[in-house]
Amino acid sequence: MNPAPMPAIAAFYAGLTGLLLIVLALRVSARRMRLKVSLGDGGDESLRRAIRVHANAVEWALPILLLLVLAELNRAPPLLLHGCGIVLLIGRVVHALGHSRASKSSGRFVGIGLNSIALIVLAVWDILAFVRLTLV
Repeated sequence: MNPAPMPAIAAFYAGLTGLLLIVLALRVSARRMRLKVSLGDGGDESLRRAIRVHANAVEWALPILLLLVLAELNRAPPLLLHGCGIVLLIGRVVHALGHSRASKSSGRFVGIGLNSIALIVLAVWDILAFVRLTLV
């Protein structure tokens, strides 16, 4: 069997996700500076939302990216990898926009739904790759 390929597709989506995380972190920092709050949220609802948007992106993105890397190393089809990477990014952006609004927004739920799909697809692919590789 040939050695596993380098996970270039996963690296691309990890890089894009990293840039998104920087944007979300800068939004938190800007609010902190404007409000002169160094720790916590200072009781400010907009800062609390910005902190949660950033934290939620980290909480969802890291497991999905890990599964994406493993799927690529286990030779998942590029279309599946790109599809899940795009769904991850769209889900995170939609969630961030929806969660950042003062009123309830369907964007939060759409974003989590999209990320759940990517997570499930990649988890199932990785489990099936294990089964395929151990039964051969």
